[in-house]
Amino acid sequence: MQDASPEAPRGAVTARRRVLGGLAGALAAGAAIPASAQRSYAPGAPPARYPDADIVALDKKRFTMTLGNSAIKRVATGYGWAEGPAWHATGRFWVWSDIPNDECLRMNEEDHSVHRRFRSPSGFSNGNTFDREGRQIAFRHFHRDVVRYEPDGRVTVLAARGPDGNFNAPNDGVVHPTDGSIWFTDPGYGALMNYEGQRVPEAANSPRPFIKEAVYRIDAQSGQVTKVADQPFKPNGLCFSPDYRRLYVADSGSSHYPEAKNIIWAFDVDGQRATNPRTFASMEFEGKSGFGDGVRCDEAGNVWVGAGWVGDGYDGVHVFAPDGARIGLIKLPEICANLCFGGTRRNQLLMTASQSIYLLPVETRGAHFC
Repeated sequence: MQDASPEAPRGAVTARRRVLGGLAGALAAGAAIPASAQRSYAPGAPPARYPDADIVALDKKRFTMTLGNSAIKRVATGYGWAEGPAWHATGRFWVWSDIPNDECLRMNEEDHSVHRRFRSPSGFSNGNTFDREGRQIAFRHFHRDVVRYEPDGRVTVLAARGPDGNFNAPNDGVVHPTDGSIWFTDPGYGALMNYEGQRVPEAANSPRPFIKEAVYRIDAQSGQVTKVADQPFKPNGLCFSPDYRRLYVADSGSSHYPEAKNIIWAFDVDGQRATNPRTFASMEFEGKSGFGDGVRCDEAGNVWVGAGWVGDGYDGVHVFAPDGARIGLIKLPEICANLCFGGTRRNQLLMTASQSIYLLPVETRGAHFC
């Protein structure tokens, strides 16, 4: 649902003045206030002054992907948990999931109009992507499978089990352009409870997912599912480097495993295998550590990570150079679950952040189309 009101209610204006007054007093007293805490995205709120203070260059020589005259814009809000954005280049639209509301939505590039119930029910899908033929692929929690939506309306189940048994709850995925294979993660979120708040039968006595969390590959020709990595405690978002020789995987395993670290893994892609597992980057920042979720690469090989569960000054998007150094930060007032590059020039960064969708034009392009 888009913001449609041309101006904020009188009560909201009064409340905002009180907040701004309090912030002014705190600043006068020398208190440090994160930029995102000073900002209102409500309809009718004052616009952000250029350059946007919530876009932070931690390394000014390397973080050069921002435009001086662009600001973070909230283009839609009112969702339960927005996830899994993907860009359709031919149709010129984005899709994303609202998991609690069991629907997939679509937003047009031209006017940012949002069509709810693009797919409903959606099987409580999380991640989405598009294959080389422009067909939507969804990773569904409720059915614990990976499906493809055909042009004639049919739904093709691509995978519902791996070499170790039925999946936990497929989460996020990407398509390899050379061979059309689909690589996806299965961290187990959403697996133990159905969306009526009841335990699914096989999880009645289990505090953990059904099978070991892992990263999988679906062969485009045979449909065979192979496990390519299980080193991450809970593999979450993933993406390829621009040359497809490296695979990045976010690990959010500390949500369930105390020994897990909040890191981004890197693997070498050797044909159908992911080899040489190693830590690419740590999500620790200024003494605090949140979860990395969705990840995408730009054409220069920088890795953009949706992050959160810490608060103002941390939640948003963290940008890492190809060597793993954190070089930039986009602060959002909500936890950022996922992101993708889109738009006709593939330079519009769309961020699915909890209840809202944010958009930011950037001075780079996504390495891939979704």
